[in-house]
Amino acid sequence: MELITRSRMEKTKKYVRAAVILSVLVSILVLAGLIGVLVYAKIQGPPPLAVPQSTLLYGADGKVIGETNTGEKRYWVELDHISPALIEATISIEDKNFYQHYGFDVKRIAGAALADLKAMAKVQGASTISQQYARNLFLTHDKTWKRKISEALYTLRIEMNYSKKEILEGYLNTIYYGHGAYGVQAASQYYFGKDADRLTTAEAAMLAGVPKAPSYYSPLKSMENAKKRQELILDSMKEDGFITKQESEITKAKPIKVTGHHAHKTVETAPYFQDVVKNILRTELGLEERTIEMGGLKVYTTLNTEHQEIAEKVAAEQIGEESDIQLGFVSMNPVNGYVTSLVGGRNYEESPFNRAVQAIRQPGSTIKPLLYYSALRQGFTPSTTMKSEHTSFTFDGNKKYAPHNYNNKYANDDITLAQAIALSDNVYAVKTHLFMGQDTLTETAKETFGLTTPVKKYPSSALGTSGARVIDMVNAYNLFANGGYKVKPVFITRVEDWSGNIIYEKKVKKEQVLDPDTAYVMTHMLSGIFDPKLNDYSTVTGIQIRKDATRHYAGKSGTTNTDNWMIGFSPQLTAGVWTGYDKGKDISLITDKLYAKKIWVEFMEEALKDEPVKAFKPTKGVVGVAVNPHNGKLATKDCPVQRFTYFVKGTEPTEYCTEHLGGHKEAPKDSAPSKKDSKPWYKKLTDWIF
Repeated sequence: MELITRSRMEKTKKYVRAAVILSVLVSILVLAGLIGVLVYAKIQGPPPLAVPQSTLLYGADGKVIGETNTGEKRYWVELDHISPALIEATISIEDKNFYQHYGFDVKRIAGAALADLKAMAKVQGASTISQQYARNLFLTHDKTWKRKISEALYTLRIEMNYSKKEILEGYLNTIYYGHGAYGVQAASQYYFGKDADRLTTAEAAMLAGVPKAPSYYSPLKSMENAKKRQELILDSMKEDGFITKQESEITKAKPIKVTGHHAHKTVETAPYFQDVVKNILRTELGLEERTIEMGGLKVYTTLNTEHQEIAEKVAAEQIGEESDIQLGFVSMNPVNGYVTSLVGGRNYEESPFNRAVQAIRQPGSTIKPLLYYSALRQGFTPSTTMKSEHTSFTFDGNKKYAPHNYNNKYANDDITLAQAIALSDNVYAVKTHLFMGQDTLTETAKETFGLTTPVKKYPSSALGTSGARVIDMVNAYNLFANGGYKVKPVFITRVEDWSGNIIYEKKVKKEQVLDPDTAYVMTHMLSGIFDPKLNDYSTVTGIQIRKDATRHYAGKSGTTNTDNWMIGFSPQLTAGVWTGYDKGKDISLITDKLYAKKIWVEFMEEALKDEPVKAFKPTKGVVGVAVNPHNGKLATKDCPVQRFTYFVKGTEPTEYCTEHLGGHKEAPKDSAPSKKDSKPWYKKLTDWIF
């Protein structure tokens, strides 16, 4: 009997020892497993927290002008820019122990499991904010073991590598609130028409209740359901000490206004401008299409929304709805090249083709200032005279070219360069072009003024028969407006990624490419298109809009059979307009030919109405003298018409006008003696050639 008892005791000891060893082994294995999981999570490192977000485009005033998205509204805001009431409401209803646990709330899991057992069904969730964040970032919402294991691993990685603040910020920026709104900023704007940092406690409590079931708790779906959940959350916030009982009751009674409108549309302001910005992001900054569309970028642009509204309004008012004429329009700050407005056509929805930057059209006489700048550099002055008469030119052996002036009007006498610009004399332009050599305009247009389309080496190129883009021509005039500094069209000033890091910032470098004195002389001559004093045999080209121009402007119009242009500037702003038919049909109606000029002057007047009136400031190397504008000679007191004209110092005329001296040909005694009347060398040469 004793032996049997002893044997049983030995067996019992063996069983106990085995059980202890087994439990120790199991514990070791569990511990090893946990350590392995932790080591794996640590080795894997921090998971990327970037999520698809809408890219926002901002105007120069900091207001959103548009966004890119795929139907999902996502905007990232820092935790400091989220209403504290929303943060408290979310923690209270979603994860009370958020700051105490390490990704998993064991007590809550146990309580949820017990509740599920009692109900014999899934009735209570136990996911923490960290788990939900992991699910939102990387996983589907399938209820499978594989997904749950992956969720746990991602949760560990998030908790081990990010702070609670970063996790909470990420969660609030990725949770779905219904109606296409992801994150608190998009949801706040959609439901209440305000940013997330301006939510009231009542609004915050209602919004915090939506993610549980957006189709059920959205106030737009059911205000009754939304209100019940809001009250539940307010009670929870009271229990957790976030608000007092009195605050809870007062908040429950407050009425809530729901808007139900997303803050930004895909195309809202300046759609043609936005297209250019996106193209620059692709081609110049090298960003991928997905990054541009849903990378959460903040793109700060140069668009002046007031200028844009004015440009669109003026174009719509001037060109009748029944007309098929299109337009391209650009305005720029001449100092830095910032594009302040851009219109690429009359209706973006009907035709997204951008006529301001894509269309290549004949610039007509707007090319002449580029030609005449070179002429000034080669010895011409505003008083340089050549004969304006119907002329047939011979070039390349036996080829003939006979340009015509508008309405076939010619002076049939000598005219000055200043007159040739104001009256847009074509014969003078071709003579100048051929005299300097056809290479001159080709090289000047490209190398000095930055035209991206080549000017062909033809006699007719002096009259703008080689195509050009509106934006290039406007930028070329910037060089006159800013005193000769090279600028390029700028659309983007800065780009930030979703987390606020600057990935691009525009730096404008000033480079003097035009002689400032010559540029000023050219600018002063371009102001002559509005001055009837230069009217000798024809009408100055700006006479139709002179009465509407209340400021100091310089500019040039251009006309071909199929294209009408007006480009001009004040010291503060440059703008250019092209109008015509897309298919190059001839423009026959006189009223259609005036669209460009009228749009230009109305835009300039309205865009600058609140700006100080500024004159073009003479440079140190120029001198102004009174001349007879019809012959370019120094004016005497007897000259009935005088115009104060600027010259580069040393090139001003020294001969006095003797046409109005009452029968005698001597200069007045109080005037400097005139030199012997003789033709300058360049006129003798051109007379010999032509």
